[in-house]
Amino acid sequence: MTDTPVDSQESWDVAAVFSGGESQRVGRFKYFVANQRWVWSDQVARMHGYEPGAVEPTTELLLSHQHPDDRAKVAEILERVKTGGQFSSRHRVIDAFGCTRWMVVVGDRMIDETGDAIGTEGFYVDVTDSVQSDVTKAMSGVVESRALIEQAKGVLMVAYGVDADRAFDILKWRSQTTQVKLKTVAAQLLHALMRQGLSAESTSAVDRLLVAGTGLTDD
Repeated sequence: MTDTPVDSQESWDVAAVFSGGESQRVGRFKYFVANQRWVWSDQVARMHGYEPGAVEPTTELLLSHQHPDDRAKVAEILERVKTGGQFSSRHRVIDAFGCTRWMVVVGDRMIDETGDAIGTEGFYVDVTDSVQSDVTKAMSGVVESRALIEQAKGVLMVAYGVDADRAFDILKWRSQTTQVKLKTVAAQLLHALMRQGLSAESTSAVDRLLVAGTGLTDD
């Protein structure tokens, strides 16, 4: 959850959504201070899991849809909205169906013809798909890194006759000594070994084990 002035990073996040031509869901809202009245566009209603006109938006309803970890911060923002304040936020909304959605919400002062603030108006952008895509990419990176590290551990276990924990300790030592990330150390070791290859004697030993099956089982 972030809470920043409207001219900072969150506004750039929103600008990127529009300028990039993303098919993001966008909706508008207004809040009138005098009668504490909210107005949602049809899109904002649907973002919260409601058909347009099915509910009357209120501050209490908005708070009820906030993710528990974000609720206190959103409550602070809503207090600012009640005075016609500006804000920019990225937080989670749990819709009427129980689905969690990530929203970027930006609000600015709404003024009358005399220049007096009468409320706040702004827009919601549903960025759930973008966030999930980022998470998927991050998880793919984690899986790939683990695979490299496990392969490097296997090489060290065979080369030095050590168990998996000791092999991992060797990789960590190398990482700390060179100040290079663990996954990079593992990748460098594997790539160097592939370039250099095994000695003829080592290759023959592998051949014998695979073809003859000698030593491959405990029986």
